[in-house]
Amino acid sequence: MTAARFQRLRQVLEYRQPDLTIVTDNVHKGRNLSAIVRTADAAGIGTMYCSMPDKDYKAFRGTAMGSHSWVSVRRQADVSAALTPLKAQGYQVLAAHLASDSVDFREADYTRPTVILLGAEKQGVSARGCELADMHITIPMRGMVQSFNVSVAAGIILAEAERQRHLAGMYSQRRIDEQSFRQTLFEWAQPKLGEYCREHGLAYPPLDDEGELADGLAWQQAVRAGTAPQYTW
Repeated sequence: MTAARFQRLRQVLEYRQPDLTIVTDNVHKGRNLSAIVRTADAAGIGTMYCSMPDKDYKAFRGTAMGSHSWVSVRRQADVSAALTPLKAQGYQVLAAHLASDSVDFREADYTRPTVILLGAEKQGVSARGCELADMHITIPMRGMVQSFNVSVAAGIILAEAERQRHLAGMYSQRRIDEQSFRQTLFEWAQPKLGEYCREHGLAYPPLDDEGELADGLAWQQAVRAGTAPQYTW
C-alpha cells in the first residue's frame, strides 16, 4: 500500500458520520442493496442495517463483498429490531413513505441523529416501520410515475443529508471516537491480518505511514512466542 492510498483511507474515516444511518425494510434485490451501500459510503455512513430474512441476506453478502469493504451492513430479523435500539439512542426515524402527513424530504433536519428508513421495491415501508417513524418524507414527483427506484430514492435523500451536514461543518472534523478510528483504519489497510487478529484474540499492531506493520518482524516473533498483546473482540 502506498502512503497516498493510506492517507485516502484516513481521510474517508475523517468524514464518517456516526449518527447518520440507513435501515432497509425488506429490500430484497441485491443490486438495489448494493447501490444503497455504495451511496451510503459516499455520504459518510459507516454502518447501515438490513431488515430481511437470513437466507436473503446471505445471498446478498455473496454478491456484494466489494461494497462491504467500506460500510458495515448489519442484518436484523425485522424492522422493529433494527429501529428500536436506534430510537432509544435518540435517533429520529425518517421513513420514505407517501402518506397524508408526508412532508417534502428537504424539510427534514438531517443534522440531527438520523435514520433514513427505506421500504421494499413494491410494498414500500411496512406498517410497523411507519408506526416507528417520527416523520414520513416524500420526494416530489413531476411526471407520470409515482415513485423512484429505492436505490435512486436513497441517493436523492442522502444528497440532501450530505448538503445539510456539509453546511453545518459536520464533515470538517472527525466525528468517530479514536478507538473506532484506529480499529477501522487497520481493518481497511490490513483486512486479512485484521481477521487473523480477531480470530486469535490479538490486539492490532501499530502501522506505519504507508499502512504497513511498523515492526512486522518483531510482531511475528511475539505472536509465535505467545507474548503479543491480546484483545477481547
